[in-house]
Amino acid sequence: MSSTDSLLDVAQLSAWYGAAQILFDVNLQVQRGEVVALMGRNGAGKSTTLKTIMGLLDKRRGVLRFMGQDISRRPSHEIARLGLGFVPEDRRIFSDLTVSENLEVGRQPARRWPDGSAAPLWTTAEVFKLFPNLGEMPLRLGGRTSGGEQQMLTVARTLMGNPFLVLLDEPSEGVAPVIVEQMAHMILALKAQGVSILLSEQNMHFAELVSDRAYVLEKGQIRFQASMAELAANDEVRRAYLSV
Repeated sequence: MSSTDSLLDVAQLSAWYGAAQILFDVNLQVQRGEVVALMGRNGAGKSTTLKTIMGLLDKRRGVLRFMGQDISRRPSHEIARLGLGFVPEDRRIFSDLTVSENLEVGRQPARRWPDGSAAPLWTTAEVFKLFPNLGEMPLRLGGRTSGGEQQMLTVARTLMGNPFLVLLDEPSEGVAPVIVEQMAHMILALKAQGVSILLSEQNMHFAELVSDRAYVLEKGQIRFQASMAELAANDEVRRAYLSV
């Protein structure tokens, strides 16, 4: 793929929580139309990587380019306006707003790719097609929905911002198997519509279902990168960095 297809370029990314350094010179790339998995055990630095890309950690160093623009020092609200969506692991829905109101909070204008063609456009009707469960409860308060429904609602709210790329933090964590399956279908449906995804994930089976490529993170450093099929076939790497 040519560099013009690159949506996200991360170079020499380091990050700290206070005095503790969590990330050490992380390099990764997401191309247009790709689903890329950031794999690793608990505490490897996966969520920190996504938060740092999104501008949510003040103490960071490195070069971040999104859609050709340098976002290394931009605040997170500006990054979101450029079309980078973020679905945090802890969901953060508005519990006192209805499902429909939660979606409206995320709404942003339609977008176009640099060549002028239309990017995926999401409306309430479109996200209800993707998540029929939500379509059955538009007036229910966010706080009255189940954990799996809140996970869907967070993704749906992010899509209302018409993102070019979604950072998806641990989508299969702590939800019922039926929701995990729906999440996999959802990711493949998004990819089919032109949305790229960088997801942090521990669940190898889930990552295999949806991902094109993988980076393996251990103690804040990239230890391995390959196609998802190559990672799945590499017992040694999986035992070293992914098995519990």
